[in-house]
Amino acid sequence: MIYILKIKGTDKIPDFVQIRDENMSLKAYFRLDQQERGLMKNKLEKHKNEIMELINKIPYGKIHTFNYNG
Repeated sequence: MIYILKIKGTDKIPDFVQIRDENMSLKAYFRLDQQERGLMKNKLEKHKNEIMELINKIPYGKIHTFNYNG
């Protein structure tokens, strides 16, 4: 299981995504406009489509869980 958090940026700071593991340790951190690259770089490409779909649906500032098997 991982936790996904979408963070709203400002006019100078872009929007970001945080992905944390079950212990809330930071697993991935990337710009929202570079989702695919961020997921590939952090070895989450196996679930890329499902995670990207969730990221695009969730509101800013809320933590969402995503269950996967490794």
